[in-house]
Amino acid sequence: MTQFAIELEQVERSFAGRPAVRQLDLCLPRGEICGFIGPNGSGKTTTIRMILRILRPDSGRVCVLGSEQGGCADDRLGYLPEERGLYRRMKVGQLLRYYAHLKSYRNCDRDIREWLARFDAGDWINRRLDTLSKGMCQKVQFIAAVIARPQLLILDEPFSGLDPVSSEQLSEAILEMQSRGTSILLSTHDMDVAERMCERVVMIFHGRKVLDGTPHSIRAQYPAREILVRTAVQDSLPQQIPGVIERRSVGDFEQLSLDNDVAPARVLQHIAQAAELEHFELIRPALQRIFLRIVESSRESQSAESGSQDRKMLLVRSPQPAHAESPKFAAATSHPESLPRF
Repeated sequence: MTQFAIELEQVERSFAGRPAVRQLDLCLPRGEICGFIGPNGSGKTTTIRMILRILRPDSGRVCVLGSEQGGCADDRLGYLPEERGLYRRMKVGQLLRYYAHLKSYRNCDRDIREWLARFDAGDWINRRLDTLSKGMCQKVQFIAAVIARPQLLILDEPFSGLDPVSSEQLSEAILEMQSRGTSILLSTHDMDVAERMCERVVMIFHGRKVLDGTPHSIRAQYPAREILVRTAVQDSLPQQIPGVIERRSVGDFEQLSLDNDVAPARVLQHIAQAAELEHFELIRPALQRIFLRIVESSRESQSAESGSQDRKMLLVRSPQPAHAESPKFAAATSHPESLPRF
């Protein structure tokens, strides 16, 4: 048995010539929870559909639970889609029994009762789906995804629309599935969830993998550029602190943002000379901040590249002098880099 529940190697997929996933490598070790993050349009849903074999890659290797073959109807997989879909006129117990039977799991009535009880929903079993709220339906759909005891569980935005109590119940249920040996791919926009629940986090952007590792190892790649400080009651921080570019109050503390060229130790030394410190803490950026930093950096790069392309187009399309017909001039202008700069 392979040690990985999911293995993707150099996977690519395009639609109408536009790439959605590019040279993607992804591995999910068996029994782990892997957070799968990225902004809308980054290629997450396309990747999930290839793992489920709803789509086939244009190139590359997709191996799921040790096999590169098979169709989308795999009894070993459970899937909670982002776009929820239930048979609204069916009763809860009837629907869950139907989904279990689709996965060849027949003796499921006990599991159905136990899962409903876990979500404080034991009295829902004979209620029709169209009488339940959106959050209640979401719990039912999660149970439908796990009722057949899948080896691999794929959850796409499972916490969307849930209240805090229901979110905590769902978190505990996901961890319970992991304790039973289920491998879990958790796609989410909630960076706090990914940081709190996942052993590993993979981020893709514009179809490419840009982060892969444990939350701790990812944060370690980004230096601490913020400091949380608190002075003794009788003291206050100096108004001007060399190297501090922004400051704001956080309760009894002050959070200081540092210039990239300044060592935190220098800031500590300056503050200690002016006030009595009770607390000094380096703050590693959370996944949310890293996520936003990568997105913003990529957008800036794209904007600069777009501007460069626009300038080239201006040069190519600019009016040509009267002698542009001469072969010598035509040869010189056939390459944009040889054109004069304005």
